[in-house]
Amino acid sequence: MHCVKSEQTIEDMIKKSRFIGFIAPCENEVTAVNLLQQLHQQHTSASHIAFAYRFKTEKGILYRFHDAGEPSGTAGKPIFQHLEGKDLVNVLIAVIRYFGGIKLGTGGLTRAYGNTAKKVIEVAEVFPFVATTTLQVELDYKQLQQLEYQLQKFQGKILHKEFSDTIKLTINLPTDHIADLKQILD
Repeated sequence: MHCVKSEQTIEDMIKKSRFIGFIAPCENEVTAVNLLQQLHQQHTSASHIAFAYRFKTEKGILYRFHDAGEPSGTAGKPIFQHLEGKDLVNVLIAVIRYFGGIKLGTGGLTRAYGNTAKKVIEVAEVFPFVATTTLQVELDYKQLQQLEYQLQKFQGKILHKEFSDTIKLTINLPTDHIADLKQILD
């Protein structure tokens, strides 16, 4: 499985219709829906905004795709097939279409949406997916510096700190390093 590092956009003209491909990393479905709302606000005069997204969750792969008013199966599914084919997760791809006056037919639409998705994936920076876990940790003040050093080594992050007589942390780190971290804390 793979993810994308940052948002990317490409544009293509197909028989006078303007197709804009957009790809973005997303942590969850809520983030994807928010991005789609932003796209709808930015492209108020667009004819269609078709999309597909795919997430790795604890229960498996969650995905959705939508044709946005195009004939069934001609927009969302071709976009999704490229997401699935490249084994991308935690990502949203949207294709924004400004109708140019020439009908493309179902085959033409399928190719246009699919090729736009393919092109935007090609310009995106892709990297391997790493499963992470969020943990609650409580430790003494003298352990904090060592923990921060180890987290940096394991590519983990401190998400929240709470100071009292001890330090309570919420941390996120690659699942493969949980045992290593527990050894350090013991």
